[in-house]
Amino acid sequence: MQTLIAYLVEDNPTVRTNLIETLGEIAQLKITAHSATQQEASQWLGRHSEWHLAIIDLFLKQGSGLGVLAACRQRASFQKVVILTNYATPEIRMRSAALGADAVFDKSTELDGLMDYCIEQTRKLAGRRHDASGHGSLPT
Repeated sequence: MQTLIAYLVEDNPTVRTNLIETLGEIAQLKITAHSATQQEASQWLGRHSEWHLAIIDLFLKQGSGLGVLAACRQRASFQKVVILTNYATPEIRMRSAALGADAVFDKSTELDGLMDYCIEQTRKLAGRRHDASGHGSLPT
């Protein structure tokens, strides 16, 4: 299975550490960098192109996850951005989708959904790489 390269925007150190460990174990995801503010995240994501997935909390130490999401609008088609928040209200879900989020997950009730999403993205990445080698695609 290919490694999905991810960037995490989370200001709570405990949540950040737990996500890095859990996503690495369960979804074969590698979080290469992280930040706790909108400015840091927007700058990093704008300067780097090697990431496949950005996982963004809404409420940050400084700024907002929606601001980070808006800064990702010009990303490549293979780069996915998800919101992970304790405030996954219908309004937040609609605003996130309007700003280009590929998915929104509630931290308290939808972590399994996030894990499944990450596993699915890893499989898609493996399929794309397999296709590029000229050997057909892997089943998903």
